[in-house]
Parts: sequence; structure tokens; C-alpha cells
Amino acid sequence: MPPAYRPTVIRDGYFDDAHEAYRTACRDFIEHEVVPRQAGWERAGIVGKDIWRLAGERNLLCPWADPAYGGLGLADLRYEQIVIEELANVAESGFAVPLHSGIVAPYLAEFGTEDQKTRHLTRAVSGETLLAIAITEPGTGSDVAAIRTHAVPAPDGDGWLLNGAKTFITSGINADLVVVAARTGEDHSIGLFLVADGTPGFTRGRKLDKLGLRTSDTAELFFDDVHVPAADVLGEPDQGFALLMRQFALERLVVAMGAVAHAAAALRETVAHARQRSAFGRPLAKFQDTRFRLASMQARITSAQAFVDACVLAHNRGTLTADQAAAAKLVTTELQGQVVDDCLQMFGGHGYMWESVICRRYADARVQRIYGGTSEIMKEIISRSMDL
Repeated sequence: MPPAYRPTVIRDGYFDDAHEAYRTACRDFIEHEVVPRQAGWERAGIVGKDIWRLAGERNLLCPWADPAYGGLGLADLRYEQIVIEELANVAESGFAVPLHSGIVAPYLAEFGTEDQKTRHLTRAVSGETLLAIAITEPGTGSDVAAIRTHAVPAPDGDGWLLNGAKTFITSGINADLVVVAARTGEDHSIGLFLVADGTPGFTRGRKLDKLGLRTSDTAELFFDDVHVPAADVLGEPDQGFALLMRQFALERLVVAMGAVAHAAAALRETVAHARQRSAFGRPLAKFQDTRFRLASMQARITSAQAFVDACVLAHNRGTLTADQAAAAKLVTTELQGQVVDDCLQMFGGHGYMWESVICRRYADARVQRIYGGTSEIMKEIISRSMDL
């Protein structure tokens, strides 16, 4: 038997013993609680909500949160990275921990009042409240400044009335609390409003039928005179645009962490396949073209992982810039698309069948270059940093 394939990514000293202990606990949870549910989620087309409370009990949600809100106080993005990598290893894309824990919950932690954190962040850490964020609208895409959902002061002077529609909202069906971006005035006057499930006037449309991420409940959301009390406005009601811009770098880094992790997992699976599958009397791995293509993937993934890891450490130091995060997302999501395409080709016809994991990885990968800001938007951000 040949030795097991191991990637050449240089991570000596990147994770310490505490990180590895957390990875062991995370891997155990995924093996015993996530993997057995994946087939059922696939049939249902949605992830069951029971898994969230279980993940909260195992401290896998928002480990960075202050212990006052139920977290572990581990203000180190590498813990989020571990969860992302372990989910990628089992090709799980519907269980939206990266969105809930790495993208939306930080809005509550960074900009929320003590009351908001006590009421909402505590339940997000425990898994009792599933979070989503609603920015994208029909016709606006990545142009946040063009959103048309709007909020006006309530006639009785208590809070705001929210009207509009959002689309392509991940966790839109299951979410218990949604951070909604809405225009509150002219120019870039945008507010962020916390809208809970069951609020009068808040309705959900159909679960959207997507190319990939089949168990991720992406949906349309509608707001018809939804009353949001002043206590559920996140930050100042005219400063939401600035808050969104501040958090986009983290969002794009979270996407990048997932992209390179999924690419690495696809390569591992394809190396195993190339060693076992024979054509014309010898294993695929013995053909020079196969070896060279796999070697090229290995080199590119190694480089991308090193860049992502450096960005994670920069985030931990508070020095990650918007252009660095944009570059990480651009490089890794484009790479993921190239890798899964090349890997599927090596699986042949079987790789085109839905029961094949590489087929599902191929379908899931395409959206990575779209959400969180398209590749074209990433290039625009990078070019601005070059004074072009």
C-alpha cells in the first residue's frame, strides 16, 4: 500500500495544542452528529434545526464570544477556521456555521448594545437562535449603496417601520433572527435592523432552487410595515453602510477559508481516486498528465493556504485590510472552481453523477465567486488599493 497522501502546506506552529484539541472535538462532533444526518438533509433539501442546539452544547458556535454570553472567549479566527476545514472535509455546505458564527454574529458582538448581546448573542452562541443577514435585493446584486428596502420612523415615535424585499438570503427559511440592511435617508444613510421570526409583516418566500448548496435554505424575504423597536436597531440608524464596509473584510476572509479548504479536500479525494482507478491497464496516477495536473493543484493550493493563513493572523492582530481580504477571496474562490473542475474530469462519467462527492463539490463551488462580492468586485477593490 502506498503511504497516505498528505498535502505539503507549511503550517508548522500555526496551530497550537489548544487548537488541535478543539479540532479533535469538532471532528468528533461532525463524525457522530453531522455525517449521519447528511443523507436526510439531502432528501429534505434543508438542514434540520436540531443540529444547531447540539453544536452550541459542544461550543462550536461563536467560540470567540465573551464567556458572559456563553462563549469560550477564544478571540482567535483560527478556531473558526478549524470548524470550516472540518466541515469541508466531509463536503458539508448546508450547515451554515461559517455564516452564523463567523459572519453574522460578529455584527452583534461589534456593534450591539449590552441589551442586544444579552438577548440575541447569548442565544446565538447556544444554538437557540439561528442568524442570517439580509443585504442583497432583486436588481442590486453587490451594489450595497443601491438597496431600496427602506425604514421610516414609526408614527408613534417608537422605532421604525421597515418595507421592502430581499433575495438570495442564506438561512432565510430557518433563521430566527435576521440582520436587515435598509435605507433610512439619502446618500449612504443605511440602518441595520434586527428582525425576529414571527414579527408581524415579516414573511418568507419560497426556498430557492439552486445549482449547488442544495441543503442550504436560501430564500426571499419580505417586509411589509414591519415594526422594529429602537432597541433592535444595530448601531446608529444612519451608519449601517460604514458598519457593513467594516465587516466585509471578515466575511470575505471566511469565504476564502472555506474555498481553499474545499479545494484541498477535493484534491485529497482525487489523489485517492487516481491511485485506485485504472485505465488501459495501469492506475491513473501513473499517467504523466494526471501526475502533472495533480501536482499543479497541489502547488496552487499550498500557496493559497499560506496566504489565507497569513490573512487570518492579520485579522487576529487587527491589521487585515479590505484589499487583502478581497485578494484572498478572489484567489481562493477562482482556485476552488478550477480545482473541482479538473478533479471532476479525472473521475470521468462517475464524477458527473450527483451521488459522487466531486459532483456536489463542483456544483457548490460555483457560487463562491458570486456571493460576498463577485470576483469582479474583488478586482475593483484590489485595483483601488493600487492607486489605479
